Amino acid sequence: MVKKVKIEDCANYISCGDCLGARDPFCGWCSLENRCSVKSKCLSSDDPLRWLPFDSNKCINITDVSPRQTPRQVEAKIQLTVDQLPPLTTGYVYSCVFGNVMTTVAMTTSNGVSCDTAQISMLPKSMPGKDHITLTLGIRSSESSTVFVEDTFTFFDCSAHTSCTTCVSSQWECDWCVYSNLCTHNSSTCSQTVVTGQNNPVTSSTKGASFCPRLLNTTSIFLPDGVSQEITLTGVHLPMPMPGQDGYMCVIDIPPTAVQVPASRVNNIIKCQAHAYSYTASQGSLQARLRVIWNGGYMLDDPMVTNVTLYKCAMLGSDCGSCLGLSRNTPYQCVWCGDTSKQCKYTKSCTSGSVQACSSITINKVSPLSGPIEGGTSVTIDGSNLGSEYSEVMDAVTIAGMPCRPNATLYIVSKRIVCQTDSVSAVKTGPVIVTINGITQQWTQEFSYKDPTVMSIIPSYGPKSGGSRVTIHGRSLNAGNDIQAYIGGVICQIDRSQLTENTTVCSTGAMSMPTTDTEVKMTFDLHPRVLPGAFNYTADPTITGITPLKSFISGGRQITVHGTNFNVIQAPKMFIMKGSLRSNTTVCNIQNSSIMTCQSPVAPVEIKAVVNRSLSKRALSPTEASVGFIMDNVMSVQNLTYYFPNVLSSLVYVMDPVYFKFKEKDGIHIQKGDNLVIEGRNLNLASESDEVLVMIGQEGCSITSLAETQLVCRTPATQPAGSKENELPWVIVSVGNLKYDIGQLQYEVEEGLSPAVIGVIAAVAAVLIIIIIIILVIHRRKTVIAKREYKHMQIQLDTLESNVRNECKQAFAELQTDMSDLTNDLVATGIPFWDYHSYAFKVLFPGVQDHPVLHEPNAYDSQQVNIEQGMKCFEQLLNNKVFLLHFIRTLEAQKTFNIRDKVNVASLLIIVFIKKMDYATEILRYLLEELVEKSVSSKHPKLMLRRTESVVEKMLTNWLSLNLYGYLKSSAGNSLFLLYKSIKLQVEKGPVDAVTADARYSLSEERLLREKIEPVTLTINIVQDGDSDNDTVQCKVLDCDSITQVKEKMLDALYKHIPFSNRPSVKDLELEWRHGRSGHLTLQDEDVTSNTDEGWLRINTLSHYKVPDAANMALIDSFNNTLKTNGDFNTTLSSINSGTPMITDVENGSRQYHLVKQQDDGQQREGRHNMISEIFLTRLLSTKGTLQNFIDNVFQTILDAQSPLPVSIKYIFDFLDESATRHGITDSEVVHTWKSNSLPLRFWVNIIKNPDFVFDVNKSHIVDSCLSVIAQTFMDSCSTSEHRLGKDSPSNKLLFARDIPKYKKWVEKFYSDISAMDAISDQDITIAMNDLSRNYESHFNKTSALLELYQYATKYNAEVLEELEDSPEARSQRLPSKLEEVADTITA
Repeated sequence: MVKKVKIEDCANYISCGDCLGARDPFCGWCSLENRCSVKSKCLSSDDPLRWLPFDSNKCINITDVSPRQTPRQVEAKIQLTVDQLPPLTTGYVYSCVFGNVMTTVAMTTSNGVSCDTAQISMLPKSMPGKDHITLTLGIRSSESSTVFVEDTFTFFDCSAHTSCTTCVSSQWECDWCVYSNLCTHNSSTCSQTVVTGQNNPVTSSTKGASFCPRLLNTTSIFLPDGVSQEITLTGVHLPMPMPGQDGYMCVIDIPPTAVQVPASRVNNIIKCQAHAYSYTASQGSLQARLRVIWNGGYMLDDPMVTNVTLYKCAMLGSDCGSCLGLSRNTPYQCVWCGDTSKQCKYTKSCTSGSVQACSSITINKVSPLSGPIEGGTSVTIDGSNLGSEYSEVMDAVTIAGMPCRPNATLYIVSKRIVCQTDSVSAVKTGPVIVTINGITQQWTQEFSYKDPTVMSIIPSYGPKSGGSRVTIHGRSLNAGNDIQAYIGGVICQIDRSQLTENTTVCSTGAMSMPTTDTEVKMTFDLHPRVLPGAFNYTADPTITGITPLKSFISGGRQITVHGTNFNVIQAPKMFIMKGSLRSNTTVCNIQNSSIMTCQSPVAPVEIKAVVNRSLSKRALSPTEASVGFIMDNVMSVQNLTYYFPNVLSSLVYVMDPVYFKFKEKDGIHIQKGDNLVIEGRNLNLASESDEVLVMIGQEGCSITSLAETQLVCRTPATQPAGSKENELPWVIVSVGNLKYDIGQLQYEVEEGLSPAVIGVIAAVAAVLIIIIIIILVIHRRKTVIAKREYKHMQIQLDTLESNVRNECKQAFAELQTDMSDLTNDLVATGIPFWDYHSYAFKVLFPGVQDHPVLHEPNAYDSQQVNIEQGMKCFEQLLNNKVFLLHFIRTLEAQKTFNIRDKVNVASLLIIVFIKKMDYATEILRYLLEELVEKSVSSKHPKLMLRRTESVVEKMLTNWLSLNLYGYLKSSAGNSLFLLYKSIKLQVEKGPVDAVTADARYSLSEERLLREKIEPVTLTINIVQDGDSDNDTVQCKVLDCDSITQVKEKMLDALYKHIPFSNRPSVKDLELEWRHGRSGHLTLQDEDVTSNTDEGWLRINTLSHYKVPDAANMALIDSFNNTLKTNGDFNTTLSSINSGTPMITDVENGSRQYHLVKQQDDGQQREGRHNMISEIFLTRLLSTKGTLQNFIDNVFQTILDAQSPLPVSIKYIFDFLDESATRHGITDSEVVHTWKSNSLPLRFWVNIIKNPDFVFDVNKSHIVDSCLSVIAQTFMDSCSTSEHRLGKDSPSNKLLFARDIPKYKKWVEKFYSDISAMDAISDQDITIAMNDLSRNYESHFNKTSALLELYQYATKYNAEVLEELEDSPEARSQRLPSKLEEVADTITA
């Protein structure tokens, strides 16, 4: 076998260093094209500097840029020194490219190039808080249109600095104009004092931040609330205001306002005028910023940030003790006033004299009230007036006659004393007494010294993993403040709510191995009490078997668990896990040390959803869940899959059994014989006969048989009694958590049929026979009449078809003439394709005019750096395949993650990876494999890719759209554009209703004008002031056209070579009729001459104004200028959509109409002819026949596998074929449907319906409806199902009924030809994706896209982290912590 392989792979090398470093003799660096290639594919490669071979010494690079920076306000000339700059072919030039902002022409020098910054007005603004912008500075050749070498260049802006210190300390040549309060690069404009920047090479005696006018550090400033005070500040280099300038002011920012007071300057001293400062906040003190300004708004530098402290004595000192503490221990000037107010006040505000000691002590609480006799108990005493400083309470407390030593650290002035008890020799009780400054206060309850004793522990055993809840018995077990319990030296966590005098409940800790006779110890304020050899740590329980392993989703089935050491567990429970989802627990009953029984839990929501979609046992999807147990703190039984891999521990959930009620109308079943049969479904999927209980009243029904759809049980010999007297018994079936009321039961009482009953049955049978005979006769007569009507209708249709054929021939000839003119124009001007960026945005975000990805992130200055850094970290995570796949799966698992979110995430991911399409392709393939896996396990694998129900489906749409952009421009776009233009031209040949958008020529029945209107075609001359008569532009219009429609047709004639987005808006133009003696007349859709009829206002047309053929018309703009084809005009992207129906309600209450009146029900229209509207359906055939060739050309181009086909199509088709083979799918229709759902449905249908995604054109409503019919026809052609047509079939299917079989053959051949092509290797698709990433330029803001994606990571943060934590691979790469680091970076 001979196979052709490539001997070089130059395209894989991205940089010059990689290319030459690979030492591939076939590869070299194509300098001006900035790529690695073979010599034959590089322009002018014979020049040694244009193509550098692998053995070249070095690559082309910029060795120097002079200058490296310049003020952004000044145009500068830049010299770039370039090593090995290639010479250019005659006629081509170099240019300097500053980022994506501006481009200037470069002049070649002896050692490089020089260029200027002439277009500085185009520079973007600096980021808030930044004083410069740094752009990439590249050199581009007009010969290759590629930037081939880059460096950086900085534009700085001194005016971004608002203080002298930051100005002169900046890294640029910035100076500070003192008397202008301005930072500038040109200090020659300053008057008087200038502080020269430290990086300015000019020599100056006032250079550096030390010469800046500024405040010096001052001592702390304390201002009592509401008391007038003067503030003194010290400064340096303080300017003297010039004549006409304002003096100094002190400004203190006291929320919610700023207080301004005049200030005086004497040398370097500033005195703020006395003022009573006050604040409203309910707090004892408040810090406020103090600023000094002069000349109305010039602020003195304040490097140390001067703050003042405002304070309220009454709030700081709420009682006597705390107030006295303020005056002795803080800088606050507060005293306790001895007057009647009994309040803490500012010193000078207390006129009646202050007190030096408090007159009383209050105790509010003492805790605890007991402790061990060894002492060491920390007793907390809360109250008021408990001393004003620590020295007053050092010896103030006695407890039961023993001193209690206060803790200085825990002492709160006046409010709290924490002291430690002394030891006593025996148990005793006594008062708590506090004595301060001769004043004594005793607490109402006494303190007890106790001697705790530990006596026993129950139970006395537990697993070594801990978690056993044990009860310790003894005496005085609640004595003291710090009580702890230990078993075998390991802490036993005490339940404080269960701590009493005689018992303590705690949970055991874990031991490394089983131990016996372990001591139990309790400590009371660090003093131990020991119970030796009282507890045994046993081996942890193990699981050896679980049966049965099947349950219905409502749970309650008894599960038997086998294992060891179950008897050491107090309250075992069972649960199940599905992924990260955990069910509720059920209680288990321990039978003995090796057997316990549990009830199966209710299935989680996700499992219920899967099971409920199943229709039968055979269609049941895998719904396994892992079983786990909670046994104290034993972790191994919670994850049986890991710790007990040999134990079958997956519980399969199936549908609930359903028992049907008795079928009798009244719900009472007459029981005949001994066996009761109860019908149902899924009865034995997860139930045995001994697990089902059937009760008849108060007695059981013994089950003899249990099948999938039937239960049989033997009824009691005599009928059981009901729950109430004289009531029939109810039949109730119980299984697990389910209970079904089947109905009431009555035993049969045998009686024979009476003669009357037999007679009634015979009479009914006779009547039924007569009715059947009558029906057969009527059916026969109607069949004969239908055949006769069918023959008559066939003759009428043949006549109608002949008439339509003739009309089609005439219309097609006229359209071909117009399209020939259009084709000639396209040769000269080309098709108006959107650029790659605009196309990508329209495809990724259809219908969206603006989006965050088009702008910088909206963030505060302080956040910008954090956000950018955080998004870089987040991008690194997205570039990790493990994280990204888990991230997408987690999002899709959330109920609130709707279709719109899935579409948005898919588009944002494509933007993030638009320069790494090879990685995007790899992720797409992984996700598609998962989608295939899910689809083949479902009942309907054909539905895969039919709808956008997952992220991967929208990603596939986006991926195909970006890959096929070049194919659209080079091949398919031409026929698609001609189809669009042919529809537009044909539609405009006939009348189009401006209100309803219905048209005479349409492919859509919903948009068909069902009125007989015979318009007159007029040729008008478009007047252009200043043009010669030879340049007159003519335009064909209809006399029934509205004025807006005429303006649109005139714009099409004037600007037929101009893209739609660059045309003037029709809303900004007026139509002027210029004729003879009458002068100029402005025509409008509605004016004073408009006709009204019974509340209807008719839109004006040319016939309304009686405009003749060959009339002279002009379009006038808002400046009263006449539009010309070669004139200037303002471009706009919001030109009016010509297909948008007009508003039907006007201010005066009238309703507008154009050609027909639209009734309220929207069905019946009132017009000039009373005709059956269905007669106009032949116009659909006429329009279709006229456009047939253009439709066929589009389908042939799309379905032509012989033309250069993008590798992405072959790649995705091969993937689908391989997936079908891998999953054993032999039905060819399934693979055919997958392919149709991928390329035709997800790409071509979208492009056919929306040509405005590809071309810069306007798509009207009527054109849109026609394209929708064509797109649906294309999709029908890709389907494998046969469409049975009838009189009720949609008109669009009837319209193309004869064509679809032909189109289907084209589709089958297209798929077959692609399958026969050589396979696309991973290397080929990687090269194609790298070319796509490199060749097309987009202007999306990646940071904004990452920020939009990160919002989903934030919204579902807990779920994403849980998913990552559950993945061993994610944990091994520290992905959970890395995601948390992103949040930390952003919020730093």
